[in-house]
Amino acid sequence: MKSLQVACFFLGLTLLPHSLAAKEPSTDARVDALLAVIKPATDEDRWAKIDWRTDLWEARKEAAAAGKPILLWEMDGHPLGCV
Repeated sequence: MKSLQVACFFLGLTLLPHSLAAKEPSTDARVDALLAVIKPATDEDRWAKIDWRTDLWEARKEAAAAGKPILLWEMDGHPLGCV
């Protein structure tokens, strides 16, 4: 099984330069069209405008004082580094 993984790795290395070759040169219009598709619309990234807290205890005290709920965004790793 290990030899199959090694063989696939080296096969991938040999095919990589072919897949990275540009098919056609990029033009300003093409780049602008791609950016229009890739960049989030104004209403798609409203979560980024929230003044997020990084200290749960301080957020709990602030929410209790304001009478508001807490949204806990939890994930593995450091929340500011996504490690």
